[in-house]
Amino acid sequence: MVTTRSTKQLSVKDMFQRQKSDLKEEQVNLPPVEETKSKPTEVMEKRKRAPSEELTLPLPKQIEVETTDTLVGQDNQTIPSSPKRVKLTETEPTPTVELIACTNTTMPDTYSYKDISDNQMKIVSWNVNSLNAAMKKGFLDYVKAEKPDILCLQETKLNQTPKDILKKEYKYQYWWCCNSGKKGYAGSAVLSKIEPLNVTYGLEDTDLDDSGRVITLEFEEYYLIACYIPNAGEKLVRLKYREEWDIKMKNMLENLNAKKPVIWAGDLNVAHQEIDLARPAQNRNKTPGFTDAERSGFSQILELKSGKLVDTFRHLHPDRSIYTYFSYRFQCRKKDLGWRLDYFVVNETLLSKVVESIPRCECYGASDHVPIVLILEK
Repeated sequence: MVTTRSTKQLSVKDMFQRQKSDLKEEQVNLPPVEETKSKPTEVMEKRKRAPSEELTLPLPKQIEVETTDTLVGQDNQTIPSSPKRVKLTETEPTPTVELIACTNTTMPDTYSYKDISDNQMKIVSWNVNSLNAAMKKGFLDYVKAEKPDILCLQETKLNQTPKDILKKEYKYQYWWCCNSGKKGYAGSAVLSKIEPLNVTYGLEDTDLDDSGRVITLEFEEYYLIACYIPNAGEKLVRLKYREEWDIKMKNMLENLNAKKPVIWAGDLNVAHQEIDLARPAQNRNKTPGFTDAERSGFSQILELKSGKLVDTFRHLHPDRSIYTYFSYRFQCRKKDLGWRLDYFVVNETLLSKVVESIPRCECYGASDHVPIVLILEK
């Protein structure tokens, strides 16, 4: 085949542009860096709905979405063609459900989740990245459709306990706001239809948690520890603090797990394995959430002397790269450049009760995280 001079020049130009794009994308796959100051009423700029990837398998809900036939180029870049509307139909839940990455940037318009049976219970965990902002972008519609028995929230960014959020649905509500003087920062909550035996706040025997990050509910058969773990900060300036936190977290879980099985839930701010983020090589030991120290700390927590803990999603889906966080910047959601930072971790004795552990991949836009769902046999 003979290549003319003009064709060759165009090819070199294309290669140069593609290399520039690749280099830029390598810099954008970052986990969230916690803000030191933020207004709880701040609302992200309204974004246009992006076409999702072509869906070839059903998801466990019914929703009409926009999709495109796409050509996939180097570095997973997609070139969309004619948009069309498709309906995703409800399917039976199963521990081996096929999961598909979605690329929508606003919350779905409708939901239709299958009800769980009377002998099951559902727990949802969600980093809402400002509850006031999430409320304006579809938070309530999702929660009322999902109908979890227990709802764990992280990064609520509230300065005081709200008075009228989901009071009818959740009789037992536990809110913990940041008390370190920072407004609109961190914070967590647990809303439950089931009355706990006892509720405690913070890490045991330490003053590390002054930002409202840990709430523990004791139930008859288990402890639920709902967490928003601090990250190592920009340029890893808080890595030593994070390492100290992990040691205290392990000690607390060890003590509770010796009494009864634990369920550890929330934004744990670590991508444990390379499969848990889109760009492991570019982020290792450079980016908070994927340092050897943080990953090792998580591994050590899983190996408690009082009983091993298990990452339920990875246990049920050992080979799936599905993410729970996508930066709002640089079209990371559209390009599927994400991290799996949110977990349900359980004592191994509870594994026989785990029916499913999945992220709601389609529920993006109210926050830069998607909610995760754990279904258990009672």
